[in-house]
Amino acid sequence: MGSSPLPVSLQSKLQKPQRFSLLRDYQGNLNILRNIVFAFFLLRIFRKSFYFLRGHGPIGSVLVLYHQLHKTAYKLFLNMPGVKQQVSKQLEIAKKDMEEKLVPSGPGTNHYRSLPKEPWTKEQLHTELESLAAMKRTRWEEGKVSGAVYHGEDSLLDVQSEAMRLFSVANPIHADVFPAVRKMEAEVVAMVLALFNAPESGAGATTSGGTESILMACLSARQKGYAERRITEPEMIIPNTAHAAFHKAASYFKIKLHTVACPAPEYMVDINKVRRLINPNTILLVGSAPNYPHGIVDNIPALSRLAVSYKIPLHVDCCLGSFIMPCLSKAGFPSPWADEGGFDFRQPGVTSISVDTHKYGFAPKGNSCILYRNRQLREYQYFICPQWAGGVYGSPSIAGSRPGALIAGCWASMMSVGEKGYVDACHKIVSTKLTIENAVREHPALKETLQILGHPMVSVVAFDSVDAAISIYDIADGMSKRHWHLNSLQDPAGVHVAVTLPMTRPGAVDGLIDDLVAVVSDEKERAIERLKAGGPIETGKGTSAQLYGVAGSLPDKSIVEKMAVAYLDTLYKA
Repeated sequence: MGSSPLPVSLQSKLQKPQRFSLLRDYQGNLNILRNIVFAFFLLRIFRKSFYFLRGHGPIGSVLVLYHQLHKTAYKLFLNMPGVKQQVSKQLEIAKKDMEEKLVPSGPGTNHYRSLPKEPWTKEQLHTELESLAAMKRTRWEEGKVSGAVYHGEDSLLDVQSEAMRLFSVANPIHADVFPAVRKMEAEVVAMVLALFNAPESGAGATTSGGTESILMACLSARQKGYAERRITEPEMIIPNTAHAAFHKAASYFKIKLHTVACPAPEYMVDINKVRRLINPNTILLVGSAPNYPHGIVDNIPALSRLAVSYKIPLHVDCCLGSFIMPCLSKAGFPSPWADEGGFDFRQPGVTSISVDTHKYGFAPKGNSCILYRNRQLREYQYFICPQWAGGVYGSPSIAGSRPGALIAGCWASMMSVGEKGYVDACHKIVSTKLTIENAVREHPALKETLQILGHPMVSVVAFDSVDAAISIYDIADGMSKRHWHLNSLQDPAGVHVAVTLPMTRPGAVDGLIDDLVAVVSDEKERAIERLKAGGPIETGKGTSAQLYGVAGSLPDKSIVEKMAVAYLDTLYKA
């Protein structure tokens, strides 16, 4: 006989515990998953904390947190109603002052804010262009400008003008339409690769300037990190003297940036601190050859050893050094790190180098090169869009269309100057730098007031005031009144001179030293008079002193950022 089925009520009683059991299993699994997620969360925090502590050390970590709290508190203070109003008033005053200095006005000044109703005649255009060229400016032709114009001789300007005229409509994005520009660009890259001892696998591209070259190097490293190591939170380590373009790249490409101190008196990046900051997310190490502030070449061989050991790309920023660095030994000067293999691709860890051909390569402004150890690294900077409705699109760098005229001007400049011309220019420029450096170190009127920052190696010399009664920024403003355009530095305070070919002309450097002696003497007399009168020593009255004096004293730089925004806005005031 078959067994009789259980009553419905009993079946229900037997099924309920099974449903509860399933529910308990589900809740148990959810708890396990939650615990796993929480464990990963804790592991992530622990991992970040470990690398933070290892990178900065216990005392350094406390100092970093203290500075962050100090900065936050100061920012809250600046946003208080009364304080914020006063800051806004001062910013408006500063903005008006900038406009008065930068935007031409007064009788004889024309402003054009809309197209002319009728085309201008050649005579009208020539007259207005002559008027614009005659506007009041710093006389770079007399060698009174630090950097900015690196050659400027009429003979080379004529060569560049002819090359740019012949290729004024050329655009390298259409290589089939403009084959000559493609050829010249490839040859420019090949010649620069050879200068920096690239291996046969070396590759590169031209860019619009040093900033774009640096951006491309950082982008390549980021893409390489993701493609080969699946790094989604990239980090790079740079000296605090490295160019601001690395900060720009970090902002643009969402790369966490670690800046490493370059302590006095050497002002080179601290290799031990770089090593401590390396972690699994590090995609790039950086060294300068030389750095912009002090003209000092970082310890590239030591950075190379780190790069090889940790299998991390190393970028050498040689934008400022450009064609001076490869020519130093041929011009009779010591080449930095020559006894350890040099600073370029001869170091096995160096994977990319940025070189500004428009600086000491004397090309027209808007020319630079980014060099790589191999083609794969260059490919990481390419942008390819195969699905675009307009066709397959590809570009080697940030720009799409590019001025072929500038490439032609660069190629023509390099061919016109040649190796001998660059070696001769290197000798003149570095000799002039040494003359300025020796004057600051040895001149009786300067050596007790000024000191050289570090041991400059190439074409830049920086100095500071050792007299507490004299601000180096007041000296900078005093030189500005004598029509010298020098560069102010901060952290530490200083002034630098980037020597260019116009500065090597007869009388230029002697004029610089004479004016520097006169300005220092004036500042000494002013300080003595104030002391005799029993009053405080007034410093910081000029433009440089006000800007950098304020910037250096503020923990939060938001006010300085607003001043920079006001300056940039002023550039576009017609």
